[in-house]
Amino acid sequence: MNPDSHYDVAIIGAGPCGATAARYAAEECSVLLIDRRKTIGSPVQCAGFLPKYDELEELMPDADLPDTFRYPASCAYTETRYQRFVAPTGDIKEFDVAADVLNRKRFDQYLAERAVRAGADLRIGTRVTAIDGRSIEIAGMWGSHTISADVIIGADGPGSFVAKAAGLPGIGADDDPMGLAHAVAYDMTGVEIDDQAVEMYFGRNFVPGGYAWIIPHGGTSANVGMGIRKAMCEPGVSFRDYLHRFIEEHPIAADKLRGGEITSFIAGIVPVGGARPKTCAGNVMIAGDAAGHLIATNGGGIPTAMVAGKIAGEVAAGVVNGRCDIEEYESRWQREIGMQIRTSVYVRKLMDGMMRSDSMMTAVMNMISPAHMKALQRGQLPDAVKRLLQGMQRRLG
Repeated sequence: MNPDSHYDVAIIGAGPCGATAARYAAEECSVLLIDRRKTIGSPVQCAGFLPKYDELEELMPDADLPDTFRYPASCAYTETRYQRFVAPTGDIKEFDVAADVLNRKRFDQYLAERAVRAGADLRIGTRVTAIDGRSIEIAGMWGSHTISADVIIGADGPGSFVAKAAGLPGIGADDDPMGLAHAVAYDMTGVEIDDQAVEMYFGRNFVPGGYAWIIPHGGTSANVGMGIRKAMCEPGVSFRDYLHRFIEEHPIAADKLRGGEITSFIAGIVPVGGARPKTCAGNVMIAGDAAGHLIATNGGGIPTAMVAGKIAGEVAAGVVNGRCDIEEYESRWQREIGMQIRTSVYVRKLMDGMMRSDSMMTAVMNMISPAHMKALQRGQLPDAVKRLLQGMQRRLG
């Protein structure tokens, strides 16, 4: 790439959202995909659980799914068949979910390769230092340059620099103390687990305001972690303290994890407060975690991020070629995934009260059927479950 050059579209962030946007925009436009990391997909910041294509169609029935959801088998560590919920008392409930556990480094690199094959230029090890209208200042492995772009897409995570530069309002967590979760996890080997099941554990003593997970990587390896909210933590107890407590002391999980060796540490921020009230302004669009595009009930963001990325890429091409204005982006993502995001935040807020009491949380889990539990995980709220949760919320005051 030549310095001081012009592109139709510049995309900041080459994760699943940004790479997907680049792949679709590059079919019609000149595209620059920028990432501050020197290696795409590293460091890993999530556990990489992704339901199979048929499950995604049920999760997002109104969405036009990206073709990159059909990825090579080499992008996954293993396949799983079930999700298993473990209540604070140890009671277990499970339901069928066909899913892959992604090797995020390979998966992200595959998506970036698809973008490059479509015609996008990729610049790694590069930071955006300023944005002023169509002018973008970048600095990194190839020095400092100024480029210009007619359309800018921010896919640069929860603390999005692009969003700040465009003056877009904050994610929903800004006015919701429980709207920001922290994810901490270890990759472990030498553990004895059910390699067909993703397990999710609840209980205030081990994971306040969230859940812990064991996600198989095949054989005796797994990702072991938790999503946790600081507002519910004990004073002086760190997120990693809670993770060690879970691994070493949980009455069910500790037996499976005892003797395991830690091979890597993963951490990230998960905005579970809902989407930004506005996701485009001027010539800028925000997508994925940068826009709060995730399912708040489980913290999963890959499916919604990739759908939003596809929409952003297609709208960017439409803007460049005069077919639509940038506001089309807002209406399209709202139509395709907005209901799931909004419902998941509503359900998350209902469940927050239950999480303050292990007995209440156990009672809710025992009363909800596996089919309805699966629906809640998808950000869906069946009427019967809504009445149950609202009734319990009233009891909690």
